[in-house]
Amino acid sequence: MEDSKIIALYWERNESAITQTAEKYGHYCTMIAKNILHNQQDAEECVNTAYLKAWENIPPEKPSVFSAFLAKLTRNTAIDTYRKSRSEKRGNGEIPLIYDELENLVSDKSDPVSAAERNEILSAINVFLSELPKKKRVIFVSRYCCCQSVKEIAMRLGMSENSVSVNLNRIGKRLREYLLKGGHEI
Repeated sequence: MEDSKIIALYWERNESAITQTAEKYGHYCTMIAKNILHNQQDAEECVNTAYLKAWENIPPEKPSVFSAFLAKLTRNTAIDTYRKSRSEKRGNGEIPLIYDELENLVSDKSDPVSAAERNEILSAINVFLSELPKKKRVIFVSRYCCCQSVKEIAMRLGMSENSVSVNLNRIGKRLREYLLKGGHEI
């Protein structure tokens, strides 16, 4: 079923919206959650919670890219679950590493950035990503949106782990320069 029809089901408050969502995006959302939690049962619970959040948020929201909307709900739910289940000292997984990498890319200041500034930066990042070659965009999104490990990305794309790491490093430097050139304080 097309995304627009699934979203229409949410707006009609038709419960088959969740069934259609699970049918079309269940595997995708489960992969995202499992990459964060490394546990199938926890991942499935997160995905179900993400479906509930979609139900609660549509309406009033009408996502323009439904898959990205679901990915964000799933990722945030999984990260919340991860944080609850592990202390900082016992984390030692990919999530703290990913946050450290992202922080190094776009944050040098300790004071919080306003929501408007954050939205401007997110828009700039989206423009930057749209200008990248597809393979580099896939590497970046796989790492920072789907929370895949460097090893998983390398295996999926048929690259060496070193090559993926180098690409992530270079993309990060280019993103940082792009944001600074655009007048964004990072």
